[in-house]
Parts: sequence; structure tokens; C-alpha cells
Amino acid sequence: MLRRPTRITLLLCAILALYTTPALAYVGPGAGLTAIGTMIAVIAALVLAVIGFIWYPLKRVMRRKRAERATDDSQKPSE
Repeated sequence: MLRRPTRITLLLCAILALYTTPALAYVGPGAGLTAIGTMIAVIAALVLAVIGFIWYPLKRVMRRKRAERATDDSQKPSE
């Protein structure tokens, strides 16, 4: 259970976060394209990181299992 001063602080932070005023700022085309390009680059980096950390080890395991299966098949006596 949170202490009373902590609850009051959290409530005050929530109220201040909900009370916003418009910034009335202008984002020019250069800054906008840069922001969009940066977001695309970050998303692409995250996707490639997932592929690198998950797909390639799985691919290695599948290749190893396929090689083991091939050696098992070649060692079976012919009927």
C-alpha cells in the first residue's frame, strides 16, 4: 500500500500530465521528413535485430537437424 504523500504526488503528476496546452509549433517539411525517416530506420533496426537474434539461430538448428537426419538415413541398412 502506498503512503499518503506518495499517493498525493502520483495524483498531482497524473493531473498535470492530463492538463496540457497546445504547443502551436510548426514542423517544416525538412524536419518532418527527417522524423519520418528516423522512425522508419528505428523500426527497420528493431525488425532486423529480431531476425538476427531469433531467425538465424533457428535456421542453424534446423540445418543441424536436417544434417543429422541425412546421416541417420544413410546409415540405415538397405533392405
